[in-house]
Amino acid sequence: MVDIREEFIEQAKRLSRGAEVLPGGIEELAVKLQHAKDTNTPLRVKLGMDPTRPDLHLGHTVVMRKLREFQKLGHKVVLIVGGATAMVGDPSGKSETRPSLTKEQVEENAKSYFEQMSKVVDVTKAEVTNNADWLHKMSFTDLLKLASQITVAQMMTRDDFAKRYAEGRPISVHEFFYPLMQAYDSVAIDADIELGGTDQRFNTLLGRQIQEAYGKKYPQMVMLLPLIEGTDGLVKMSKTYPEHCISLTDNANDMFGKLMSIPDTLIVKYFMLLTDVSEEELKNIENSLKDPSVNPRDLKLKLAYTITEEYHGKEGADKAQAEFINVVSNKGLPSDIEEVKVEMGKNILDLLVELKFVQSKGEAKRLIQGGGVKIDGEKIADMMYSVEFAESVILQAGKRKFAKLVK
Repeated sequence: MVDIREEFIEQAKRLSRGAEVLPGGIEELAVKLQHAKDTNTPLRVKLGMDPTRPDLHLGHTVVMRKLREFQKLGHKVVLIVGGATAMVGDPSGKSETRPSLTKEQVEENAKSYFEQMSKVVDVTKAEVTNNADWLHKMSFTDLLKLASQITVAQMMTRDDFAKRYAEGRPISVHEFFYPLMQAYDSVAIDADIELGGTDQRFNTLLGRQIQEAYGKKYPQMVMLLPLIEGTDGLVKMSKTYPEHCISLTDNANDMFGKLMSIPDTLIVKYFMLLTDVSEEELKNIENSLKDPSVNPRDLKLKLAYTITEEYHGKEGADKAQAEFINVVSNKGLPSDIEEVKVEMGKNILDLLVELKFVQSKGEAKRLIQGGGVKIDGEKIADMMYSVEFAESVILQAGKRKFAKLVK
């Protein structure tokens, strides 16, 4: 029985906030932390990234913030770009086979990833690798050895595969290789801890199994972080639903406004996973939400300011808060409305899409039906409305999107 010193138990508790730690939980993590300190061998903390899209959102930062905590304690963050795995596509949580990416797409997206990730993690101090460096060099014999470490029955315990099989949806054989490839990454970089979202449970735990099969005496621990919902409070934040997604590339006003639009039920979760508030402060926030005399809007203002300040600085957060209060609370107009030349007779649905106020005509229709489209303060209810005006008008879409339309 290892005598665990209190400082490492406290470290493990802080690192485990909001996370599920497998196996062994906080105690086993504390043992790893203590051993790393006593032997002067920093833990190798793995995060694999398949750059399937060019931009990141706040949901991605949940794991990234945890990496930053490990960095501050002196451990080595190992970032794996999925040069090989992205060309397969992670089937986790998917109802159909994902499209593969080209080498060029992966490289371009990865460049954008690291630029945005540097807002949270010190990428210059991380070890950055590409799993194409080892996976693309494997021989067929190597692949057979790797594939022999798991059975088809084990693969079919994955919810996504089991569901697709039961529904008669196709499962390509190459998809079985994705979790094996991700698991072998842990062997290649000698990971001590792997971070991932809760949808990565199977893949990350398989990493332990594969490490053991390849002779690692103390296989990696796994730290699973929650997937956060988007601003609708219903589905996980994803670029698939841009209207509910808060991107790291959003300007300060948009980021602040989107954060103010989350349902009250997400306030505590966002504070816990997206900020550094203390446990004591987190409890105070929870208690405040139960107090009928407290307006949740005030807590959201604090949340929106805290997160916006992290990515846009104090000046950006100050301006975004002032703009939000002016436009949304006081029903004023933004200070920097863009002027747009418009052809007379333009259909309102087409215009909303052209201005990128919405992603599609379907979204535009829903916005109009909800009374969210106004011209000079008057709601537009007609889907066939043609834009006509004398000199200029103010178009408003939702609470925060404005344009000055001119001839």
